[in-house]
Amino acid sequence: MSGTLNKVMLIGHTGDAIKMTYFEGGGCIGRFPLATNETYNNRTTGERVTNTEWHNIVVRNKGAEVCEKYLKKGDKVYIEGRLKTRKWTDDQGNDRYSTEIQCTDFTFLTPKSSDSMGSDQMASGSAAAYGNGANASNNPYGSSNQGAPQAEEEDDLPF
Repeated sequence: MSGTLNKVMLIGHTGDAIKMTYFEGGGCIGRFPLATNETYNNRTTGERVTNTEWHNIVVRNKGAEVCEKYLKKGDKVYIEGRLKTRKWTDDQGNDRYSTEIQCTDFTFLTPKSSDSMGSDQMASGSAAAYGNGANASNNPYGSSNQGAPQAEEEDDLPF
């Protein structure tokens, strides 16, 4: 083990619809903004202050397709992933940087009403958890949750 960790956990609201990019080999990438809020009381004025931070979320393959199908602007979602900084050169020749969250897991937190649910959505309308396959080969538990709802498993622990 290298002794380092790059892990991000966010709960926020989607700021726009998922923008999809499809590739020739069948893969795809979905991108969307996620807003998180911090609220506190200003000590000098006593007023309540809310700061919004925007995050660029990137989801790959099956997870991106699931997000595109079920997430809409304003939905609350839990995102787990890692930070990735990209560098590029703009039209004027300046180096530009963008920091993204490479999503490895997500959970929908906005309950869906039963009358708007499709036949392939979870019937309970509760939070649905999906993996996007980005970390399938690194999964220490040996199973890949590509696009399938995660079910709770019974523990076979002796304690």
